[in-house]
Amino acid sequence: MLRFATVSLAVVLFAAPAFAAPKPVFGPPPKWVQVAEVPPAPPAEGAPAVQTLLDDNQSRLTPAGDAYYNRRVRKVLKAEGLPSLTTFGVTWDPADEQVTIHSLRIIRDGKTIDLLGKGKKMLVLRREQDLERAMLDGRMSATQQIEGLQVGDILDASWSHSGRDPVAGARSYDLEGLAFPGVASRYRARLSWPTGTPVRYRTTEGFGEPKKTEADGWTIVELDAANAQAPKPPIGAPPRFRRLGFMETSSFESWNEISRIMAPLYAKAATIDPASDLRAEIKAIADRSADPKVRAFEALRLVEEKTRYFFIGIGDGGYVPAQADETWQRKFGDCKGKTALLLAILKELNVEAEPALVSLGAGDGMDERLPSLAAFNHVIVRATVDGKVYWLDGTRTGDRSGLEALRPPPHRWALPVRTAGADLERIVVPPLEAPQIESKLRFDASKGLDTRAGVTMSTRLTGDAANAMRRMVAVTPRTDLERTFRQQMSAGMSWIEVERVEWQDDAQNDAFMIRLNGTADLDWRKNPDLGMREYRVANANNQPPGFPRREPGPNRDAPYAVPFPFYIRATTEVVLPAGGKGFTVRGPSGQETVGGMELVRASSLEAGVARFTTDMRSLRPEISAADAEAATRTMRRIAAEDSLIRAPL
Repeated sequence: MLRFATVSLAVVLFAAPAFAAPKPVFGPPPKWVQVAEVPPAPPAEGAPAVQTLLDDNQSRLTPAGDAYYNRRVRKVLKAEGLPSLTTFGVTWDPADEQVTIHSLRIIRDGKTIDLLGKGKKMLVLRREQDLERAMLDGRMSATQQIEGLQVGDILDASWSHSGRDPVAGARSYDLEGLAFPGVASRYRARLSWPTGTPVRYRTTEGFGEPKKTEADGWTIVELDAANAQAPKPPIGAPPRFRRLGFMETSSFESWNEISRIMAPLYAKAATIDPASDLRAEIKAIADRSADPKVRAFEALRLVEEKTRYFFIGIGDGGYVPAQADETWQRKFGDCKGKTALLLAILKELNVEAEPALVSLGAGDGMDERLPSLAAFNHVIVRATVDGKVYWLDGTRTGDRSGLEALRPPPHRWALPVRTAGADLERIVVPPLEAPQIESKLRFDASKGLDTRAGVTMSTRLTGDAANAMRRMVAVTPRTDLERTFRQQMSAGMSWIEVERVEWQDDAQNDAFMIRLNGTADLDWRKNPDLGMREYRVANANNQPPGFPRREPGPNRDAPYAVPFPFYIRATTEVVLPAGGKGFTVRGPSGQETVGGMELVRASSLEAGVARFTTDMRSLRPEISAADAEAATRTMRRIAAEDSLIRAPL
């Protein structure tokens, strides 16, 4: 994981010894800050338990370092709001940031109660809050309990950060946004930088249009809004359309520049000492095969299996990778260290490879954003074999089936790291060609309709689904796993009694099998109108996801996201008495596309077995709002279709 530190909504990238401070400073705001008066509260009717009176964010960006001032003034309207304001806290990296706390006070009936007291009650600790998630960032926290806060009080807190990132050099980046409940009496985002500095800014829908001015050698961009409301993202939209109410500012000239900045860091880290015992592992891979695909995959497995993941963000660890030998010797590393290690191994194996910066969860729409290091929080390897690009992630586990079985990751965009620089590269993810999950539910009713039927439920997982199950099996006691599988079955089909649970890892075929056996009472109901008995097949008609209607607001006509890539196959079989003589089946059959999903269904009765199968596969990651409306109508029709077996009386 790459580091991107956040303070309120401002993303700050600091790292310069001159700014390092293990304790906060207490004092007034910098002289460049315009300190605001506390505005009157907005109307209380319909307001949340805690009202925002002032959300003030001011930043000064310079080649020598950046500073960020934040102030939050909030009023407690209801007792339910008190728990959210029990503690004031701020975090920072003591290696390369300095934090100053300016004020912490309660305003009650026009009178001020100072809570700060020059920091006498401020508790300063180094808290590694994510150690259980294998993350070590070295950040400090300063916290203080808010004593005596009552309904009707106003809590006023202000602080600032300052620093400079040696990786980014003289470049700056800032992100501001509206992110408060209800109506804020006043919202301000005010950024300034030396006039002539190549700084760009860009807003997203719902932020507003900031004013740009110049004064005393400074360029100022400011949005000052009264009775501001944070825009509500459109439900079901892809992430790029949900990024509302933001303004980002950057002095990076291009993504290409970021690629060039990071290149020497990985070139230095991806080297192996001549005496390293890692060379024996590399030789073993080379001796086993001369095929570059085999070598690349074996190198990936070596990094996956013999070094565990552990994020290291202390000091320059936020962006600078550890040396490959260091990661190998200590047998753990974060994405940066594992990438450097994998690059070093691939280099020795003569496989063309380079690092690539990506974003976990926020890659959609990256090409529409301003360039910044803060856009990335992960790094992987971009390998090229016989002209084909493969994306290798050393932080994964469980890969077993070779290079060709690796699918492109869902990050949308990647930035290759090269000495000459590179631009963003789209990661193309094709639809799945085979089901990632195949489930078959088979009932043996051959002994009669009023006799408990034997049940076998088998599930075959492939790809990442199989890897996830392997990890679960590896860390979970068998009895707990069996209990989990039984409960999952009971939650959806309580009329089935599970008697045995077993599983098998078919790693050679990139698959994992789960099998549950038991008995069930099948509900054969009499239909007097037709003079026969019927059994309605449960879960035979799997449906595409729905598309909820959107409320008015920004990007209301944005596309709807579709689960992608996605491919499942569900089959229900019933073995009938008397070889199925006199029985009939009714159910949907055929192929159609709805909501970006290909739906293939079949209903049949052959050799005494009634069979209902549904294949559901996503064809693309999103559909238009118009297509979603049409799909909703189609899905109502699909929901009304039933699958049933009719038996003679």
